[in-house]
Amino acid sequence: MRIYKALAPVKALSFDLDDTLYANTAVIAKAEVAMQQQLAQLLPASFHNNTVYWFEQRKILATEDKEVRHDVSRWRLLALQRGLTAQGMHPAQATEIAELAMSAFLQARTDIQLTPEVRPLLEQLAARFPLVAITNGNADIKKMGIADLFQFALRAGPDGRMKPYPDMFLTAAERLALPPPHILHIGDHAKSDVLGALSAGCQAAWLNLTPDTPAKLKTLPHVELHQLEDLAKFG
Repeated sequence: MRIYKALAPVKALSFDLDDTLYANTAVIAKAEVAMQQQLAQLLPASFHNNTVYWFEQRKILATEDKEVRHDVSRWRLLALQRGLTAQGMHPAQATEIAELAMSAFLQARTDIQLTPEVRPLLEQLAARFPLVAITNGNADIKKMGIADLFQFALRAGPDGRMKPYPDMFLTAAERLALPPPHILHIGDHAKSDVLGALSAGCQAAWLNLTPDTPAKLKTLPHVELHQLEDLAKFG
């Protein structure tokens, strides 16, 4: 752990989810496979159905509507619909199939197994601080088995623009009835989490699991963590 700035009294902790409480790359890869397998059962063999094609559909959609990126579930669903109608499918059928594919994606995407040390750490922290989750993604703390430890979870889209925009941080502060400087946000992403928290007036703890790899930080966090367990030292 490395401290860059003196911490104000911490009265609540907010957590990023993806790549902070668990490794997310394999989760998303599994979800992509589940989505494509569902589509393979429903689409003609001539239809495009691969990771590159669906990524391109999301890219195109984002250029047409920049705001869609703030809700990753809606973005993916609309890209599925777009990709199907672009191949000649009737819009009503495309909507139905896109929803089934999205359901398969979300089922796999929210099947997250935390490593054994995470819940005990959260239990220890929850005994001392209110905990909240602030995520740009679509993970579900209820399905992860940790919802009982959190006051609430905020997700980009339904709860505001994605980090690093300040929306969700400020909503969290309002719901906790705390000034932002008394909230310490913990996350792995230098821009979304560190810059986002600081821009909203919160304190920031950057989880850097690869301390030997140079990182591009535009602004320093209050604290740099090299493992999540470093948080046990707070309080």
